Amino acid sequence: MVNWYWIDLLGTGVFAVSGALSALGKKMYHDLFGIFFVGFLTAVGGGTLRDIIMGAYPIAWIRDPNYLLTIIGSVGIALAGRRWWFGRLRRPLLVFDTIGIGLYTILGMQKALSFAVNDWAAMLLGVMSAIFGGVIRDTLVNDLPLIFDRQVYATACLAGAILFWVGRSAGVDPTVNFWLASSIITIIRLVAIRYGWALPRIN
Repeated sequence: MVNWYWIDLLGTGVFAVSGALSALGKKMYHDLFGIFFVGFLTAVGGGTLRDIIMGAYPIAWIRDPNYLLTIIGSVGIALAGRRWWFGRLRRPLLVFDTIGIGLYTILGMQKALSFAVNDWAAMLLGVMSAIFGGVIRDTLVNDLPLIFDRQVYATACLAGAILFWVGRSAGVDPTVNFWLASSIITIIRLVAIRYGWALPRIN
């Protein structure tokens, strides 16, 4: 059985690391609050917007202090290991962002379904959960948000959401269904980065 609470904390931590690494990539070494702020908004932005739309109050990170503790710890890990991240991984930000969108798309969709929204709305809310924190992150550090680029990004999230819906409708074991759909998103995104896949340009 999938423990959605721990998956939520894991996704929160992964996104917090991606936000902190993004800030560090902009040489914000001496602005600890700024680094934390970017990590915090990256981690909670998508889920907060989803919960506001659904009327799911109180919002998880306001109700449960473990979310803030997870964010603080994750930002600390990013700071402590910044030389390792940038020295060992070619694109550390993209690695953590990719893992995050895989987890959060399905997590957000499942939470939406638990509020009895229709299936298509649940898919869109899942995608929103995954990408909106990254939009905030990229905007804060003055980068073009990935969703507005031609990269295969939201498309990968939507593909995983559809797969999760199909598996759920077919009665696939929830744990298998979650990890399969989440992994598909991550794999599509990583392969797209590796081979430079992009969506067609509209003239």
